[in-house]
Amino acid sequence: MGVERTVLKLVAGTVAMFGFAFALVPLYDVFCEITGLNGKTGDAYEYVEAELEADASRLVQIRFVTNANAGMPWEFGPDTTGMKVNPGGINDATFHATNTTNRIMVAQAIPSVAPGRAAAYFHKTQCFCFDQQVLEPGESIEMPVRFIVDRDLPRSVGTITLSYTMFDITDAAAGQYALAEYEANGTRRIPGTGPGDEIGASSAGN
Repeated sequence: MGVERTVLKLVAGTVAMFGFAFALVPLYDVFCEITGLNGKTGDAYEYVEAELEADASRLVQIRFVTNANAGMPWEFGPDTTGMKVNPGGINDATFHATNTTNRIMVAQAIPSVAPGRAAAYFHKTQCFCFDQQVLEPGESIEMPVRFIVDRDLPRSVGTITLSYTMFDITDAAAGQYALAEYEANGTRRIPGTGPGDEIGASSAGN
């Protein structure tokens, strides 16, 4: 009996270890996404402007919510708490961040959309969340977001909340890479823009 119990415990332990290892894969993906270790949180939505047509008969309320992760001292928020938009049209919003510390830091914003069923219909064409943000001590920066609410958004959805959580990734791999590039070249991306759209480190002031 003692031998059988021991075997059963060993089998159960092996199964549990296998299950835990299997679960680590999605958990690691989530961890990488949250910390910015993978370098991106998503790709820009591609569109042909000439093909866009706003639905003037319908308005959708967009709400903006921001949070700083625990231990993240930056001030971070939107210029407006919300806006009403026509599905199918291009819309712009601006967020701002200030490094309130006395040291240079690197941050990554992670977006989320609620309700979840609206996420597939909310398209970001430009977003500061596509890149890491490097700020000097006391430095502030404006960060644009350009988005399109799909005309196919279910009519039962009248309000969409776009939330961002800002994480300190200064010591993470992606943060160290962004910091090294910034210090070596003295340039960085304008948040939410494409490659080549850079500004000098000295020109990104308050």
